[in-house]
Amino acid sequence: MILSISHATRYKFDAPVSYGLQQLRQTPKSYRAQSVLTWTTRLTGAKKQLEFDDYHRNRVELISLNDGVEELVIESEGRVEMADTHGIVGPHAGPAPLWLFARATPLTQSGRGTRSIVSQISNGEPLDRLHALSALIKDQIAYEVGASESHWTAEEAVAAAKGVCQDHTHVFITCARIMGFPARYSSGFLLLDDREEQEATHAWAEAYVDGLGWVGFDVSNGISPDERYVRVATGLDYSDAAPIRGVRMGNAEESLSVAVKVAQQ
Repeated sequence: MILSISHATRYKFDAPVSYGLQQLRQTPKSYRAQSVLTWTTRLTGAKKQLEFDDYHRNRVELISLNDGVEELVIESEGRVEMADTHGIVGPHAGPAPLWLFARATPLTQSGRGTRSIVSQISNGEPLDRLHALSALIKDQIAYEVGASESHWTAEEAVAAAKGVCQDHTHVFITCARIMGFPARYSSGFLLLDDREEQEATHAWAEAYVDGLGWVGFDVSNGISPDERYVRVATGLDYSDAAPIRGVRMGNAEESLSVAVKVAQQ
């Protein structure tokens, strides 16, 4: 399957911005389940300073905002050929060591809520336990757009019993680590069944299972990723895999709009 993808992010500032730096993680890379055929990124109101691979092997582009900019537009588009591996990503590849993914972060710190979820998972085969965990989280935390804040922790999502894919992913990662599995956050694009136009990228979790390697779990949709999922970035949590992160100087207020389109070619 070949997917055609476009991703546009637009910032509008109510006053000129004198200086700003942004890290972009919007470029998918080829691996055994996906082959990037074409990919380009265009900037309006900024210029690229450099690009590199971070310690999670994500492609990062560092851009600087033009002096006095009042609108920043970041547009990425390309074509990616996908294959279905039933959610299995495969062996771990450095440079980040595997043990790092067993470490809690501020967004994935365990507490009473996540430990309670884990206590409901029966013993059994590792893959069966992880699928049971995904199903339990989906059942206990309702998917509700706009119900959570971007800075919510896994414990806050459990307490609220609602959230979006980012929250489902953080809860799964936290619980999987409690259960003894290295786990990581994955972000990218998803081909939806009912529409091409979307308002955001997607997120899912990956856990490391001996004998299989990394295996994906999309809690929000109740499945393991297939050929409709284009992997872009991974990390310990959302902060490592966010499409855009950065800083800017000045007191200007901003408005943000995002447009994503994923279609089968």
